[in-house]
Amino acid sequence: QVQLVESGGGLVQPGGSLRLSCAASGFTFSSAAMSWYRQAPGKERELVASITSTGGSTNSADSVKGRFTISRDNAKNTVYLQMNSLKPEDTAVYYCHAKRPYTSTQYWGQGTQVTVSS
Repeated sequence: QVQLVESGGGLVQPGGSLRLSCAASGFTFSSAAMSWYRQAPGKERELVASITSTGGSTNSADSVKGRFTISRDNAKNTVYLQMNSLKPEDTAVYYCHAKRPYTSTQYWGQGTQVTVSS
Protein backbone atom coordinates (compact mmCIF):
# COMPACT_ATOMS: atom_id res chain seq x y z
CA GLN A 1 0.00 0.00 0.00
CA VAL A 2 1.44 3.33 -1.10
CA GLN A 3 1.66 6.01 1.55
CA LEU A 4 3.01 9.55 1.52
CA VAL A 5 2.81 11.05 4.98
CA GLU A 6 3.58 14.74 5.37
CA SER A 7 4.56 16.38 8.64
CA GLY A 8 6.06 19.62 9.89
CA GLY A 9 3.33 22.08 9.04
CA GLY A 10 1.96 24.62 11.46
CA LEU A 11 1.59 28.29 12.33
CA VAL A 12 4.63 30.54 11.94
CA GLN A 13 5.20 34.28 11.95
CA PRO A 14 6.28 36.12 8.80
CA GLY A 15 10.01 35.76 8.33
CA GLY A 16 10.07 32.44 10.14
CA SER A 17 11.03 28.97 8.97
CA LEU A 18 9.52 25.52 8.77
CA ARG A 19 10.76 22.20 7.47
CA LEU A 20 8.24 19.84 5.92
CA SER A 21 8.92 16.11 5.69
CA CYS A 22 7.25 13.46 3.58
CA ALA A 23 7.81 9.82 4.49
CA ALA A 24 7.14 7.43 1.63
CA SER A 25 6.37 3.72 1.60
CA GLY A 26 4.89 1.10 -0.70
CA PHE A 27 6.91 1.91 -3.81
CA THR A 28 10.53 2.24 -4.87
CA PHE A 29 11.22 5.71 -3.51
CA SER A 30 14.72 5.96 -4.96
CA SER A 31 13.34 5.66 -8.49
CA ALA A 32 10.64 8.29 -8.13
CA ALA A 33 10.78 11.99 -8.86
CA MET A 34 9.36 13.86 -5.90
CA SER A 35 7.65 17.21 -5.66
CA TRP A 36 5.91 19.54 -3.28
CA TYR A 37 2.72 21.29 -4.35
CA ARG A 38 0.55 23.75 -2.47
CA GLN A 39 -3.02 24.94 -2.64
CA ALA A 40 -4.28 28.11 -1.04
CA PRO A 41 -8.00 28.70 -0.39
CA GLY A 42 -9.80 29.56 -3.62
CA LYS A 43 -6.73 28.91 -5.75
CA GLU A 44 -5.52 26.09 -7.93
CA ARG A 45 -2.88 23.66 -6.75
CA GLU A 46 0.57 24.81 -7.86
CA LEU A 47 4.00 23.22 -8.08
CA VAL A 48 6.39 24.54 -5.43
CA ALA A 49 9.53 22.47 -6.00
CA SER A 50 10.64 19.18 -7.49
CA ILE A 51 13.67 16.91 -7.27
CA THR A 52 14.90 14.06 -9.45
CA SER A 53 15.20 10.49 -8.19
CA THR A 54 18.89 10.82 -7.38
CA GLY A 55 18.58 14.33 -6.00
CA GLY A 56 20.96 15.57 -8.65
CA SER A 57 18.61 18.19 -10.00
CA THR A 58 15.97 20.40 -8.45
CA ASN A 59 13.52 22.98 -9.69
CA SER A 60 11.39 25.51 -7.86
CA ALA A 61 8.71 28.08 -8.58
CA ASP A 62 9.83 31.66 -9.05
CA SER A 63 7.76 32.70 -6.04
CA VAL A 64 9.88 30.58 -3.68
CA LYS A 65 13.32 30.70 -5.31
CA GLY A 66 15.99 31.62 -2.82
CA ARG A 67 13.69 30.88 0.14
CA PHE A 68 12.63 27.22 -0.20
CA THR A 69 14.90 24.22 -0.71
CA ILE A 70 13.81 20.70 -1.63
CA SER A 71 15.99 17.73 -0.71
CA ARG A 72 15.70 13.99 -0.25
CA ASP A 73 17.24 11.13 1.66
CA ASN A 74 16.79 7.92 -0.29
CA ALA A 75 18.09 5.86 2.63
CA LYS A 76 15.19 7.16 4.72
CA ASN A 77 12.59 7.26 1.92
CA THR A 78 11.93 10.87 2.82
CA VAL A 79 11.73 14.16 0.94
CA TYR A 80 12.00 17.52 2.66
CA LEU A 81 11.03 21.11 2.00
CA GLN A 82 12.99 23.69 3.96
CA MET A 83 11.05 26.94 3.96
CA ASN A 84 12.75 30.14 5.09
CA SER A 85 11.69 33.79 5.08
CA LEU A 86 8.06 32.74 5.04
CA LYS A 87 5.45 35.21 3.86
CA PRO A 88 1.69 35.34 4.47
CA GLU A 89 1.18 34.43 0.80
CA ASP A 90 2.90 31.10 1.47
CA THR A 91 -0.13 30.08 3.53
CA ALA A 92 -1.58 26.93 1.97
CA VAL A 93 -1.98 23.20 2.30
CA TYR A 94 1.27 21.61 1.14
CA TYR A 95 1.13 18.25 -0.62
CA CYS A 96 3.83 15.69 -1.28
CA HIS A 97 3.78 14.12 -4.75
CA ALA A 98 5.58 11.14 -6.27
CA LYS A 99 5.93 10.25 -9.94
CA ARG A 100 7.11 6.79 -10.87
CA PRO A 101 9.50 6.63 -13.83
CA TYR A 102 8.35 5.56 -17.31
CA THR A 103 4.70 5.43 -16.26
CA SER A 104 1.88 7.87 -15.64
CA THR A 105 1.50 6.57 -12.09
CA GLN A 106 1.62 9.24 -9.45
CA TYR A 107 0.78 9.45 -5.77
CA TRP A 108 -0.33 12.23 -3.42
CA GLY A 109 -0.07 12.73 0.30
CA GLN A 110 -2.93 13.97 2.44
CA GLY A 111 -1.44 17.44 2.86
CA THR A 112 -0.18 19.52 5.75
CA GLN A 113 -1.35 23.03 6.61
CA VAL A 114 1.14 25.87 6.68
CA THR A 115 -0.13 29.19 8.02
CA VAL A 116 2.04 32.30 8.01
CA SER A 117 0.54 34.99 10.19
CA SER A 118 1.42 37.40 12.95
